[in-house]
Amino acid sequence: MRIRYAIVALAAAALPLGARAEEPAKVSYYKDVRPIFQQNCNGCHQPAKPLGGYVMTTHADLLKPGERGKAGVVAGKPAMSHLVEQIKVHANGKAEMPKNRDPLNVIQIKLITDWITQGATDDTPASAKAVVVDATNPPKYSAPPVVTALTFNGDGSRLAVTGYHEILLYDTAELQLKTRLIGISERVQSIAYSPDGKKLAAVGGAPGRFGEVQVWNPEAEKLLVSAPVTFDTLYGVSWSPDNKALAFGCSDNTVRAVDATNGKQILQMGTHSDWVLGTVFSQDGLHLVSVGRDMSMKLTEVGTQRFVDNITSITPGALKGGLMAVDRRPMKEKKMQKIPADTPGAKPNVYDEVIIAGSDGKPRLYKMHREVKREIGDDSNKVREYEAMPGRISAAAFNAEGTKFAAVSSLDGKGEVRVYDANTGTKVVCEKVTGPTYAVAWHPAGKMIASAGFDGTVWLHDPATGKLLHSFVVLPKK
Repeated sequence: MRIRYAIVALAAAALPLGARAEEPAKVSYYKDVRPIFQQNCNGCHQPAKPLGGYVMTTHADLLKPGERGKAGVVAGKPAMSHLVEQIKVHANGKAEMPKNRDPLNVIQIKLITDWITQGATDDTPASAKAVVVDATNPPKYSAPPVVTALTFNGDGSRLAVTGYHEILLYDTAELQLKTRLIGISERVQSIAYSPDGKKLAAVGGAPGRFGEVQVWNPEAEKLLVSAPVTFDTLYGVSWSPDNKALAFGCSDNTVRAVDATNGKQILQMGTHSDWVLGTVFSQDGLHLVSVGRDMSMKLTEVGTQRFVDNITSITPGALKGGLMAVDRRPMKEKKMQKIPADTPGAKPNVYDEVIIAGSDGKPRLYKMHREVKREIGDDSNKVREYEAMPGRISAAAFNAEGTKFAAVSSLDGKGEVRVYDANTGTKVVCEKVTGPTYAVAWHPAGKMIASAGFDGTVWLHDPATGKLLHSFVVLPKK
């Protein structure tokens, strides 16, 4: 009898467990829901760009109403949560949000709905709760930030410098901070002004969480585009000559390009075998050059998204390390390049040259398009090599005339800034550089170069003599 009662008791005890097994699993805001918002929503619903008056970057903001006066999330009541209504897929296969993008999939919608039904609790670990950073709560620095990139605007009146969560714009005449463009990316890896000088693009992200493309109207201090791309930081942003597209590299080994007006992807090429760290368009915008940690420089046809060629030699050992820097040489005469008819995929095009550099410290000048038939082990696109710099070269940039280029390198806690004559190879070493150097840019007038790096100091040098003209530390006042 005892055995029978024990079996019945066990069966009765198992019933609630069986019922519970059919209930939705507990949904985590931090692990399940937050990543969906980061990838699909935060670009348009962040402090710098609060579409509809609704911000989605913190749990507290999710519970607040937007411009329509409806609460985005009502704990325990998905039917009363305006967010659920916005992401619902209608009979036509479309949803109100994400705006101008494909709807969330059924799994994502169910996770969000179940999370709200279960009480919309915030399970973010205390160690992961970061201080909110936005225009009203700008980054506070206990030490100068590591500068990863800088660039002058079209007339040279502003110098844009990367910081933590932001781009800082300095007046080049007064060397005073004028504007802080603050976004959601913790790291801003690369920045570039558009060819017409009206917009400023940036790529970066949060390592291991999301990558982001930003497009700013710097004069109005307005974020125009914030587009999430991949689940890691982005690198090496460049503009197409017509101001319409942005290219960049990804840590998933892809090269991508987006429409600069809305962030929609228009190109993806995946033949690199390691992180892609730099990009640049051809003069006519028909081709895109990319460099990466896989020791290669590759050519992509923009219109077809098709890989065309390895510009650098594919012979093992031809390059001694990964490539980090690339820039197209401005050419005064747009002469046509002679391309053999039997070159796979190649078409007659405007003549282009690019400078590349990286881990082995040696800048190299290459033709963008092959002019002779490929031979096993050849490196026929190479125009010339230049004297190696100490350590790893992180950035290189041509002057407006294409007659000179500047490059920066780092080794054993020291940095160097050099200016090379592109035709003769003669060099000028810049003075009083105090630490590892990661970024360099030419003033449009050509009479000054800016560089910066690990210690947050920006150096302004005379490229003809290497003399230090001015310097300042990137450290916004508290």
